[in-house]
Amino acid sequence: MPKFLHTADWQMGRAFSRFETEDGAALVEARFEAIEKLARLANEHQCDAVLVAGDVFDAQTVADRTIRRVFNATRAFTGPWVMLPGNHDAALAESVWTRARRLDAVPDNVHLALEPGVINLEPQGLALLCAPLTQRNTYSDLTETFDNCETPEGLARVGLAHGSVQGLLPDEIDSTNPILPNRAETAHLDYLALGDWHGTKQIDERTWYSGTPEPERFRNNGAGYALIVNVSGPGESPTVTPVETARYQWHQWRENLTVESDLDQLLDKLQALPEPSVVDLRLEGSVTLAGEEKLINALSVAEARFRSIQCDRSGLQLEPTDDDIAALKADGYVGEVIEHLRIRQQDDDAEAARDALAILAGLLKDRKQEASE
Repeated sequence: MPKFLHTADWQMGRAFSRFETEDGAALVEARFEAIEKLARLANEHQCDAVLVAGDVFDAQTVADRTIRRVFNATRAFTGPWVMLPGNHDAALAESVWTRARRLDAVPDNVHLALEPGVINLEPQGLALLCAPLTQRNTYSDLTETFDNCETPEGLARVGLAHGSVQGLLPDEIDSTNPILPNRAETAHLDYLALGDWHGTKQIDERTWYSGTPEPERFRNNGAGYALIVNVSGPGESPTVTPVETARYQWHQWRENLTVESDLDQLLDKLQALPEPSVVDLRLEGSVTLAGEEKLINALSVAEARFRSIQCDRSGLQLEPTDDDIAALKADGYVGEVIEHLRIRQQDDDAEAARDALAILAGLLKDRKQEASE
């Protein structure tokens, strides 16, 4: 009986404009590397096919070069690939898929499921019931046709669809492109391979979202995997094994610093992250001048160590201690200015006051160092 790799939501052509140019380019490249890894995994696990449950491309307007590179990246696995259009790359009359065919970019072993129906892969023991999106949003369940689809006897019945399982996913995505929660049961499927939810998620023993193979957003939902699915026999429950595919880990933290130990714990957490990390920090609360210096040094080290780290400190107030002020020798008028700026951090110009306080502290520190030298 067949074994196949289930993946989805590659979002090829996605831009990462919020990042520095070098980091954005690396994140784009990681998505092509993810396809190459999927091909290697399919070989290592001796899979009969690779099923891609929608959103291969991020948009209909991706560059021709992106189209060619996507299909080139599949070359290591010479068995059949079946690619289903999703909401980002719907099978319109004129689409990224028709362009790919005009470019003659689609290899012979890649099957494009551009129309509803069944793709029979008899040598692989698979009958694939496909429900491609032919427009970005629908309000009817396209998998309903699976219930009446006939497939050759002896082939595993596997559904391939892209959408939202009703009632089981977060409310904000439980809208268009609906899918019945028990569709695998009503259509007598051995397995239902889904895309659209970007994290690995089991709906029931026969219905899974594979998630995207390379994370592309800060959401802790189990992204960065593909699924190896083994159908041991008609009517028997499949064996589903998640395999890691991600190169980069994405972490988003919101931290409130109130005491010195909070900063130490944050820096320990940063130190514990692996180097291929994408980190987004938002800090609130307060920090001493000594703590601010420690934080800046740690962020400088992290910038060189991680793929990307972005830190929003606009909500973090500088609270100089008596020791800070004494160390800066900021007595008299300068001390009054420091106190004034500290209080101004409570006003509408809080960020400007904070930056001014940090600059003044830096100048005083430099002057003290020059005097000592």
